[in-house]
Amino acid sequence: MQVFLIRHPPPLIEPGVCYGRLDVDCCEPGPFADDLRSRLPADIVVYSSPLRRALRLAWTLSPSVRVDARLSEIDFGEWEGRRWDDIDKREIEAWAADVLNYVPPGGESVAALRARALDFAASLPDHAAIVTHAGVMRVLLGHWRQLPMADSLRLEFAFGEFQKIEI
Repeated sequence: MQVFLIRHPPPLIEPGVCYGRLDVDCCEPGPFADDLRSRLPADIVVYSSPLRRALRLAWTLSPSVRVDARLSEIDFGEWEGRRWDDIDKREIEAWAADVLNYVPPGGESVAALRARALDFAASLPDHAAIVTHAGVMRVLLGHWRQLPMADSLRLEFAFGEFQKIEI
């Protein structure tokens, strides 16, 4: 199995704002798509998060994108759209103390994100490109590389980054 994980282009949102599930647009995806097209097989099936910042890039890669909500970024609930500095420090500390299981008010835990991402991965064909978000990429790549969860959560991905995985 060969999977290409692709992070969306930079979002059009002020730095320092929490925007997990928040559906914000992205910068022009064309230059990212031009680079990616040369590295992807011509007949690759492209899956995408339904969030605009991923979907816009996916559409430039393929006219027949398969949209799947399980590829959405983590839902930060009441934190969405707020500056990180404005979120109660006690809530941030509680999250930091148990990143895997803590649920932001009205949101979801990393464990829930992981469960839905792995459920999606179980349905993949032999070759697929996935346009998604850093959180989803962390849990999928960590799973496929058999990394401890703490190591998976430390993985960093640049906007527009491309990861090829042989499974």
